[in-house]
Amino acid sequence: MQIKPAQLKWIDGQPYSQQYDDVYYSSDSGLEETRHVFLACNQLQQRWQNLATDHFTIAETGFGTGLNFLCAWRLWNEYAPSTARLHFVSIEKYPLSLADMTQALSLWPQLAQQRDQLLAQYHFLTNGFHRLVFDGGRIMLTLLIGDVNDMLPQLQAYIDAWFLDGFAPAKNPEMWQQSLFNNMAKLSNAETTFATFTSAGVVRRSLEAAGFAVNKIAGFGRKREMLCGRYDALASKKAINTDH
Repeated sequence: MQIKPAQLKWIDGQPYSQQYDDVYYSSDSGLEETRHVFLACNQLQQRWQNLATDHFTIAETGFGTGLNFLCAWRLWNEYAPSTARLHFVSIEKYPLSLADMTQALSLWPQLAQQRDQLLAQYHFLTNGFHRLVFDGGRIMLTLLIGDVNDMLPQLQAYIDAWFLDGFAPAKNPEMWQQSLFNNMAKLSNAETTFATFTSAGVVRRSLEAAGFAVNKIAGFGRKREMLCGRYDALASKKAINTDH
């Protein structure tokens, strides 16, 4: 399948998707938005400080500029055991060109160490799975290039935390389908958490239908509310039994 690159325009120095007519991250501060929504609401610092295994896996819907990955990588280096490995899995339908990725990430000099390593390995990507390895194997990035509802069923992994990103449900309804949440449930366990910037009712209901316990909390910046929670295996079994 031929891959379509992301079509961007730049507004006040920040990337804006022409495909989805939407921003890649908050205009207030993309970096602080990532820290609030995805890192803090998945309790990653606390979980990594007390990590009892030698690995941790994050899955993300929408790699975009790579900002979430870089922030997770930096936090991992600060708090996770030195012998543990982070596996970051991200799905992207419209990958940025190297030039656009470079320009977008130039906004965050505090991530320069991680950013430069990513850009050195990031090339225009073809459809399918791509594995990038950093820090001598301590950090692994698996990019799945394609539609999330095509790619996620092909993934074989045990996910510890979900970053539900991508563009707003109203702008990108093809991604936010029940099949997405059902596939998330198949890859989750009793300790799996999720966080997303949106508080849309359709997302909350779909997560609950797939067996996730959902909390609505304060969002970042001008977003009044967002969703986070964890997988509830018992609720998922009840949902499956109800379907049958």
